[in-house]
Order: sequence, then structure tokens, then C-alpha cells
Amino acid sequence: MAQLRQEVDPAEVGLDGKALDRLDQHVAHYVDEGRLPGFLVAVARGGRIAHLTTHGHRDVAAGLPVEPDTLWRIYSMTKPVTSVAALMLTEEGRLSLDDPVAAHLPAFADPRVYVGGSGQDIETRPAGRPLLVRDLMTHTAGLTFAFYHCHPVDALYREAGLESAVLPGSDLATTVEAYARLPLQFEPGTQWNYSVATNVLGRIIEVVSGRPLDAFLAERVFRPLGMSDAGFQVTGDQAGRLAELYGGTDDDGIEPIPGLPLFGRPRFLSGSGGMVATAYDIHRFMELLRRRGELDGTRLLKPETVDLMTRNHLPGGADLRAVGSRPPTTNPATTGSASASASPW
Repeated sequence: MAQLRQEVDPAEVGLDGKALDRLDQHVAHYVDEGRLPGFLVAVARGGRIAHLTTHGHRDVAAGLPVEPDTLWRIYSMTKPVTSVAALMLTEEGRLSLDDPVAAHLPAFADPRVYVGGSGQDIETRPAGRPLLVRDLMTHTAGLTFAFYHCHPVDALYREAGLESAVLPGSDLATTVEAYARLPLQFEPGTQWNYSVATNVLGRIIEVVSGRPLDAFLAERVFRPLGMSDAGFQVTGDQAGRLAELYGGTDDDGIEPIPGLPLFGRPRFLSGSGGMVATAYDIHRFMELLRRRGELDGTRLLKPETVDLMTRNHLPGGADLRAVGSRPPTTNPATTGSASASASPW
């Protein structure tokens, strides 16, 4: 088991130690007020850890402190890992960013796009072009999340039992087919909407590689990079290091809430948000990207592929204010604010 340690004084790499101390004090204030259970802050520059702080508890009731080797449910930080895996397959010529999704998942062969109405009166039309793999990676596929409560299409997700982005009791393949039966919120490639798209990408990885997503990531990403604790489940030896999950209360306090079912291999392998990892694991992965696809002699991606990842691929090179999906103006009853932060995936 590897864990983070401070490797260099902040001043040696051009960081202000006093500013880092103020950062710690600011976050610690929330813990001391009972608004956060605990935290770990690590700051690296040039690949070396220059600041490492833990404070508070990973399990409040048990009095267990946050430690450098604490395991965290990383939820949506699973997405870049899944995206790297998909790009590895593109470099091998087994997948293309311009492949129609239906070439790998036939359920997406005839996508339909929302036109108007809601509920049983919803109107759709055939999509003007197929969904592409690159649409999944940029969240421009027209997919959505059920929890937004701001568009008739996300209402259909809730009606289909996808409130938590997964059909209860189902695996990734079955859930992704459920996505495919629902209309798209907009034409593929024309707008941006944070969505279940990376779950679909995870399923494509399974189909193309012939391996379950957790096995593929373990063999091709985690082990080569030395991400020794990363995965989709927690073993008995790891269990005591897993941070409990907490939500806010109406009086600005916190209370335990259910987290991902990590004890035992999950039936639903979410490429969008199913992973657990330590800060050390995340540091290793981020170093791979900072060093443009190579870490300690192990190369997973070509430098030009990592460069491609960091470019703006939104329609016309726009920003999110210009291409972010908006509720339909013709149906005021469905309007509201959408926040990705509530996503369980």
C-alpha cells in the first residue's frame, strides 16, 4: 500500500507556505463548525508533493481520523479515467472518436430528438446524424441526468427508473440500453449537457475490449500506474480506511448518507462515477496527464493524445455559456436550475 507524503518544502518549488496554511485554516473552519466531517489537501508542483494536510474524521461516529491513506468514493472523477481508457483503445486502432455509437451498441441505431411537449404528449423526430463516440466524451450527445428536473427529457429518465442513473438491480449493459430507448434532449454535437454519457463510453470499452470495465481498468490503467487502491470495490483489508459519506442537514450540520455499494463487486460498473481511490492514486493519475501520457517509464498515451484531451472540443470552440443546454422556453413548468454537483455518478 502506497500513500502520499510531503516531498519538498513549498518554497523550493515556488509556493507560498503561508498561503497554503491559510487554505488549511479556511477548510478546517468548516470541520470545526461541524459542516464537514474532514478533509485531505495535497498540493504538488512539478510532480512533487509540497503540501499535505489531513484534518477531521473519515468516520465521525467511530472517531476515525482522515489519514493520508484514506479511501474516498471519487464519483465523477471516474470520468477522466474512463476517457483515458477509451483513448488507449483509439490509439490501438480498435475504436475511433468518429465511430457511431451504434457501431458498438446497436440500441443507439435510431436516436430520436425531443421536439416539444412533455410526459405522454412528448414529440420527437429522428436525429439529424448518429451519436458519435466523441459526443459521449464531450457531453454533447444529447443525453442527460434524471435529477435535473428542468426538461421534459429528464422527466422521462425518472419515469424509466433512472433517478440514480442506473436501473435498480441492473448491470451496465442493461442500463445503457435503457438510456438508448429515451429521446435525446438535443441534436448530437450541437449543445453541451453533463449527462450519463460516460457510462455509455464505459460500456463501449467493455464491448470493444471484450473485458468488464473494472477488469480492463485494473489491467491497463491501475496496475501499470501503481494505483494500488483504485477500483470499483473495497476489500476487507481496505474497508477500515474507507471514508463514510455525509450530506448536509437543514441546520448546516452533516449526517451519514448511503454511498456506493463498494463491498463486493458491484453489478453496475459506472464509468461515470463508480470508483474508489486514495489521494495517492489520484496523484499518480494526474501525473500521467501532466507528463503527457507517461509516468515512471510507463506510457499509456501518446503526448499528442493528451494534448487532444486538453483542447476545447465544444461546438465551434465555444464556452459553456454559449452551448450549455437550456430548458425549453415553450414549457415554463419544466424550467429550473440544473446542478451537476448532485449527481451520484
